[in-house]
Amino acid sequence: MDDKDVIIDQLMAEIQQLRNENKALREEIARLKKNSGNSSKPPSSDIVKPPKPKGRGKKKRKRGGQKGHKKFERPDFTPEQIDQTIEYELRDKDIEGLKPLDEWFVIQQIELPEKMFYVTEHRARKYLDPLTGKIHIAPIPDEIRKGGLLGGRFTSMVAFMKSSCHASYGTIRQFCQEMYGVELSRGLLSKVIQKASSAFQTPYEQLVGQLPYEHYLGVDETGHKDDGKLHWSWCFQNSRYGVFHINPSRGSQVLKAVLGETFKGTLGSDYYSAYQKYMKDCSVLIQYCMAHLIREIRFLAEHSNITLSRWGQKLLEWMKKLFETLHRRADYTESGFNRRMERIKQGFLKQVRRPPDHKLARKLKKRFKGKKADNYFVFLTDPSVEPTNNSTERAIRYLVIDRLVTQGTRGQNGMRWCERAWTVVATCKKQGRNVFEFIHEAIIAHWTNQQSPTLLC
Repeated sequence: MDDKDVIIDQLMAEIQQLRNENKALREEIARLKKNSGNSSKPPSSDIVKPPKPKGRGKKKRKRGGQKGHKKFERPDFTPEQIDQTIEYELRDKDIEGLKPLDEWFVIQQIELPEKMFYVTEHRARKYLDPLTGKIHIAPIPDEIRKGGLLGGRFTSMVAFMKSSCHASYGTIRQFCQEMYGVELSRGLLSKVIQKASSAFQTPYEQLVGQLPYEHYLGVDETGHKDDGKLHWSWCFQNSRYGVFHINPSRGSQVLKAVLGETFKGTLGSDYYSAYQKYMKDCSVLIQYCMAHLIREIRFLAEHSNITLSRWGQKLLEWMKKLFETLHRRADYTESGFNRRMERIKQGFLKQVRRPPDHKLARKLKKRFKGKKADNYFVFLTDPSVEPTNNSTERAIRYLVIDRLVTQGTRGQNGMRWCERAWTVVATCKKQGRNVFEFIHEAIIAHWTNQQSPTLLC
């Protein structure tokens, strides 16, 4: 081999090395471009928000309600709801030549009273027993003694602001001071919240006890800080309930503790390993979130590797067909719908099981090996099962907002309050119930040793 051949071999080796480095850099760039739109990353992790989709040649819409949009009209207050009526009529000198009609131009106006609260002083007479010298005090109702400074509705208002409105103690103190002229210490507010938490205990435990018997539950988890230590807020929800549980662990043992090892329903979840282990250990049926799958496929479709990108685009086309058919279910007969969905399913599986020579493609293929694929298509045979876990993720967002305000908890009492309050708010909203009224009913029942209201339906 002469010097010329040696130089050529060296150059070829360098070229190959540069090619390998270039490939690695392209893959690294693709990895760094992951966002909430093409992966399981939350929107809050996006350094730069993904670009808005390009317009389709349509004119920019004007602000406000669009043509054909049904206007929302609030119903008038009924005569029973009106506290005062003021009538305005023309003066005699202005009415000349005019005939008064039995009709009125009406404006209904809501106003707050100047005095926003009332104070009741409860006085219990003392009695002396001359023989023993013992003092006897007339009994005061339990509701009054347990309430202390704040009555039932005031206590309920504080609990409502803390839970449903994500208000901090500072915000509640400011509101009470400026609106009511009542100064409340942070310590007192903390005691009020603990009273409310105790009132929620029974309804909360009833719901937790019901979870193992549900036909379908969506599950998700997010981080929670307690006294600076990482915990996990778990959400279990369906169309009727939203139940939250805080635990130091993110493992499958939490699922076993809450749902048991004999859970017979279907679990909606992402591909997190804890759910896979629970499925394996306890033979639980799982519907993996199709929305997560679509985002992961979209990442492949946007990859710099052309072969991988084309493969991802084909998979996206199958997903588009699947959801278009699902949304148009009413247009098909039951048998026609099932046949079409089965064809789409088999077309997708055929495509995903023939991946290009790329590690990301091979990784996705493994998920659809044999019967593993069935866990993505449970919803096809059970219409009560949701194909995505989007509703659970929306429920989790409520926790994220609360976390930004509170910055976490500081001990067991705080965590129990969060679990119970979040559950009350989420479940009442799902059931169309008034959150404040439920809180008030639960607090009064707790103070008077009456049966607690239930969230079960």
